Amino acid sequence: MNDERPPGTVLLRNGSVYSPADPFATAMVTDGATVAWIGSEGAADGFADSVDEVVDLDGALVTPAFTDAHVHTTSTGLALTGLDLGTATGLADALARVAAHAAARPDDQVLLGHGWDETRWPERRPPSRAELDAACAGRPLYLSRTDVHSALASTALAHVARRLDGYHDDAPLTRDAHHAVRRAALAAVSPAQRADAQRAALRHAASQGIATLHECAGPDISSQDDLTGLLALAAAEPGPRVFGYWAQAVSRPADLDAIRDLGALGAAGDLFVDGSLGSHTACLSGPYADADHTGTAYLTAERIADHVTVCTEGGVQAGFHAIGDAAVAAVLDGVRRAAARVGVERVRAARHRVEHAEMLDAAAIAGFAELGLVASVQPAFDAAWGGDAGMYADRLGADRARGLNPYAALLKAGVPLALGSDSPVTPLDPWGTVRAAAFHRTPEHRISVRAAFTAHTRGGWRAIRRDDAGTLVPGAPADYAVWGTGDLVVQVPDERVANWSTDPRSGTPGLPDLTPGEPLPRALRTVVAGRVVHERPNE
Repeated sequence: MNDERPPGTVLLRNGSVYSPADPFATAMVTDGATVAWIGSEGAADGFADSVDEVVDLDGALVTPAFTDAHVHTTSTGLALTGLDLGTATGLADALARVAAHAAARPDDQVLLGHGWDETRWPERRPPSRAELDAACAGRPLYLSRTDVHSALASTALAHVARRLDGYHDDAPLTRDAHHAVRRAALAAVSPAQRADAQRAALRHAASQGIATLHECAGPDISSQDDLTGLLALAAAEPGPRVFGYWAQAVSRPADLDAIRDLGALGAAGDLFVDGSLGSHTACLSGPYADADHTGTAYLTAERIADHVTVCTEGGVQAGFHAIGDAAVAAVLDGVRRAAARVGVERVRAARHRVEHAEMLDAAAIAGFAELGLVASVQPAFDAAWGGDAGMYADRLGADRARGLNPYAALLKAGVPLALGSDSPVTPLDPWGTVRAAAFHRTPEHRISVRAAFTAHTRGGWRAIRRDDAGTLVPGAPADYAVWGTGDLVVQVPDERVANWSTDPRSGTPGLPDLTPGEPLPRALRTVVAGRVVHERPNE
């Protein structure tokens, strides 16, 4: 539950505290919104009579709270409270869920659902429009695919996109047609319904030990009212922090004023250079293995260069959505052109971001390092679609698919990583995300649990150009989570020494055992700026 009292002084003791200040710490003191002290159980006795609250951890683990570096909050909330097709077992099951949802929501102006993935169904195809019309009784219906780069719509809604690029009479809508239908669907959501969805998403994030979200908004994804409403709600009510990005290309300094007026940190996030692999819209240098084209390009290198130039000169962070290798190449080309205009050091200092950045070869990785680009990545994508028999292999062939999401090579080159979920594309599940990075389906891309955890805590703060948060040291923000977990170990990506108990002589703090099959930690308490925003009921 949320605690609305002003944060006082709190002593947490009799547990394990994950902190670089003391690798063997068992206690921590917070003073208001700030970490005040980290240390041993014996030294904690000196604080017991002078603090407002003493929390007996009873062996629990305290860590920095997670930052999810790529979220769509309203869509996440609508998926949590609405029609979830992510677990549909096939075509008939999906249509039955649509019919049941329509019957249960007779007053909704538009029916909303998310998560269908035809590659997981025995039929290997999505519903036809006629099948959808029958299931929803002819009402307006919008169903986003799991990757949110294509959608199904009933006739009552699809007509708004009939003359646009990407419209199909009896196939998923993509490109401009999808964006138009999504705007129409979300415009039918009332402000109250939208706020309820945002609260649901923020409560769920807090329950997962997440204290900070990067909202990736934009004109093709949500709306200005959605972003400003979310930022206002998050600022007014106890819960996770929200930092917003607005994905609109700029070409002159005056354009940045509109970005700032929205309260956004940057003209970044899902500023689309291409689409997604699942929807065949990621832009590739060679054709798909299961389609006779190379996907969709939305921005040229010159347009990217203009955007980065204006943002760099204006002190605003730029960023792009790029998945396919041709899209990544366009970003690197554009950022290099901008660096030639304003200087590479100014570009590096800006910490411009690339979201997803999945198809990277050695030259692309070197380019990220050269230009100081932050890779905002989603390891759960590999867990969901990687491997020799997954969707990535279907789309690209097994050989190309094995090169996706090369986290180890990125870290080795010094590229900053920030981990996220792209929720609702994959769930808000930070320990699952860390596990996915540490146990990548392609072994050479695996990173240690410690490196993945750092990328999902401190890395998210560094991605918004803040170096003073995401770790528990005196003076840092009191953003932390308390976890119920088993033994603490050190895990590395080398299968020969997959994990071992922490040797006290190493001075390396342990983290939960994330070996696949082991239960993930449960958030017992989540604290943001010293305020409790989630507390698990006693069982």
